[in-house]
Amino acid sequence: MSPWFIITCIGLYFTLLLLIAWFTSKKATNESYFTGNHVSPWIAVAFGMIGDSLSGVTFISVPGQVGQNNFYYLQLVMGYFAGYFVVSRVLLPVYYKMNLVSIYTYLFERFGVVSQKTGAFFFILSRVLGAAGRLFLAASVIQLFVFDAFGVPFALSVAIIISLMLLYTYKGGIKTLVWTDTLQSGFLLLGVIFSIVFIAKDLNFGPTDLYHAVSNSQYAQVFDFDWFNKSNFFKQFLGGAFITIAMTGLDQNMMQKNLSCKSLKDAQKNMESFSLVMVLVNVFFLSLGALLYIYAEQKGIAIPLNPISGKPDTDKLFPMLALQYLGSGAGLVFIIGLTAATFSSADSVLTTLTTSFYLDFLNVEKSNKTEKEKMIIRKRVHLGFALLLLIVILIFRALNSKAIIDTILMIASYTYGPLLGLFAFGIFTKKIILDKYVWIISIVAPLICYVLSENSVAWFAGYKFGYELLLLNGMLTFAGLALISKREKLATNI
Repeated sequence: MSPWFIITCIGLYFTLLLLIAWFTSKKATNESYFTGNHVSPWIAVAFGMIGDSLSGVTFISVPGQVGQNNFYYLQLVMGYFAGYFVVSRVLLPVYYKMNLVSIYTYLFERFGVVSQKTGAFFFILSRVLGAAGRLFLAASVIQLFVFDAFGVPFALSVAIIISLMLLYTYKGGIKTLVWTDTLQSGFLLLGVIFSIVFIAKDLNFGPTDLYHAVSNSQYAQVFDFDWFNKSNFFKQFLGGAFITIAMTGLDQNMMQKNLSCKSLKDAQKNMESFSLVMVLVNVFFLSLGALLYIYAEQKGIAIPLNPISGKPDTDKLFPMLALQYLGSGAGLVFIIGLTAATFSSADSVLTTLTTSFYLDFLNVEKSNKTEKEKMIIRKRVHLGFALLLLIVILIFRALNSKAIIDTILMIASYTYGPLLGLFAFGIFTKKIILDKYVWIISIVAPLICYVLSENSVAWFAGYKFGYELLLLNGMLTFAGLALISKREKLATNI
């Protein structure tokens, strides 16, 4: 496929996003940027969350990992499903009752300023790293098939991509993102569906052939009950549930759009309908993965190797087949789907990182500054995070040597654990704590988890930690908070 054709399609795609941004950001204020004026339709938020949750990582890595991990990822998705109902019925009522913009304001009201800043810090750390990983994955594909042909260095191509994101998020914030993400989720879903159609057509598979090819393949195994494997069902299910609670319910990026709905009831409808769609969408992604390997086997195509490790580079399988073997139609679908998947998750990160830093660290809204001064500060923070994201992507590229999805989810096990412990202690106990020591507990708990994970095989008779490490991290944080709690009880029910 011609690099000029690909870059033209991406250009047209961004033109459409900019048009939406232009319409939605008219007369935008700080209130529009942070909350969308609380008028976002729940069904638009729910549909937009598909792209926000799946991202370019899911679009490439989940299908690619089927060759090594079968359909075991679906066990994690089942856990996600349970976790979304906890978010809907436990966390959203708390946030709406307190009328929050930044969810880490809850930690300030419950414990104090150190807890608030600790929670915001771990969110910012995790989201910067996660967004960098997602953008790195998409930018690497675009670099390989587009920018390399024009001699554009990777650093410049990433800067161009981030600049495009800035153009349509800079002014409207959440008010714009609700609608751009709705559009991008639609393109993402069309991307995976049409990719399956193109593979089926090339293999001369009808709908029945397609079903039997996937269900009877060696990749269709869903459950693993070997307790010593990372892919064990109970580890995956519990890990999935708590990853959702932490990475959605305790994450400013995922909650800010939910908090822009008109009411708690609308936000709950959004979350619960989205949880059902999420399971179905992931089944499509895993089925696509099985078809990619079936196609490669039947056509005698070798899986690309990672130049550093020498092992199969599963993240490159889908891009390679779509852009080199399946024809221009499949290539176009892949590029648009990847672009939509990546930017629907990454663009909102700039807005929500800005929100958290602006409210939780700078505390600008409570200052005596004018609205114009506040808006200038907010825009500067937005630009600052764009630059930080660029720097981290370049570092991530230099250091990464394994499947991106494993990297991001494992990072989450360490950075979201303290958030899980903090919110759980606040919601399920009435005790107050020595706020000034919270940051110590929040660092020690992940460090203990890291040591246990690195030595688990030797210390625990071959046991390997999976995503349940997040739960352990949260429990250790909870226990540490209990140690620094006071005897006095909380006077009011927050």
